Amino acid sequence: MYKIVIIPDSFKGSASSLEVAECIERGVLKAVKDAVIKKIPIADGGEGTVESVIYAAGGEFIKVDVKNPLGKTVSAKYGLINNSQAVIEMAEASGITLVDEKERNPLKSSTYGTGELIRDAINRGVKEILIGIGGSATNDCGIGMANALGYRFLDEKGEELESIAENMIRVKSIDDSNVDKRLFDIKINVASDVKNVLYGDDGATAIYGKQKGVTKESFDVLDNGLKNIAGLIKEKYKKEIDFIEGAGAAGGLGGGLIGFCNAEIKSGIDAMLDIINFERELEGASLVITGEGAIDGQTKKGKVPVGVARRVKKLNKDISVIAIVGDIREGAEAVYEMGIDSIMPALKRAMPLEEAIANSKYLIEDASERALRFININM
Repeated sequence: MYKIVIIPDSFKGSASSLEVAECIERGVLKAVKDAVIKKIPIADGGEGTVESVIYAAGGEFIKVDVKNPLGKTVSAKYGLINNSQAVIEMAEASGITLVDEKERNPLKSSTYGTGELIRDAINRGVKEILIGIGGSATNDCGIGMANALGYRFLDEKGEELESIAENMIRVKSIDDSNVDKRLFDIKINVASDVKNVLYGDDGATAIYGKQKGVTKESFDVLDNGLKNIAGLIKEKYKKEIDFIEGAGAAGGLGGGLIGFCNAEIKSGIDAMLDIINFERELEGASLVITGEGAIDGQTKKGKVPVGVARRVKKLNKDISVIAIVGDIREGAEAVYEMGIDSIMPALKRAMPLEEAIANSKYLIEDASERALRFININM
């Protein structure tokens, strides 16, 4: 038996991770007709996380009506596995795609809807939650999320403030008397490869604020607001979230999840491999094929191909790892030291980007066939 595990990321703008896996499978079977294939479409905690986990681990989608970043009701979904694990993408409730570009206003935005998803999962009795926090429209340090879970944010008069970003700077105290204590019995992991701290030059507002609509006028209100919430968390809960790597992810939601929910931030791909029990899926495999749209020097910083390769080599150094990619860019050779044994480009000739995208599925399939035929050459 020749077992091959296929575990690619999406080719952004061209094909989803499942579509890529199916293309690779077709190419492999042209070259090795009796191969046993295990497809695991994967993501790194960003877009496609819920679908990837449910496909790989089984489970169901749960739909919930929640508030979007500006408080409008939208339908969001998350994944539920064996009624004990939940997989949530914050972008389902608090994502930038939920707000028209002309309406984006991070001062008025809130992660309340993300808290509603967490609350629904708690009410279903889960013991573990994985939260992917890419693609946010928010910059509120997670106070909206926390508010949905029972936290109240009070001003100098002890009156409750609306949990939107512009009010962070006005918060003088935190009331947690109404928080559901079941929250602290749940293991919460945050899947994120963002390394930014909470505030300052390398913080959430400075690095990601512009795309969310932050202006020169709103910058200080938001950045000082993040600093204020961090100070209150330190004072009340003895947790310093200010300069934790990843605290600035999703407009400070990373830090808020640590401070309010006792969450732990993990590499996105590592968190994904853990929740799908990748070690079990790898049993008996002779080859692993991963991939992404482009591979370069940045790929070594926790992206899917390197994350997969590292885990494979940790579990079994004798299993080869091939990456099928749309484009090989500068610095790609660095991945050879991180477990990837070979890179196969999908392009067979120079072509315009539009043509490559239009033909991506054929090109991925063809590259996979070429890779397997090369492996099968009797040296």
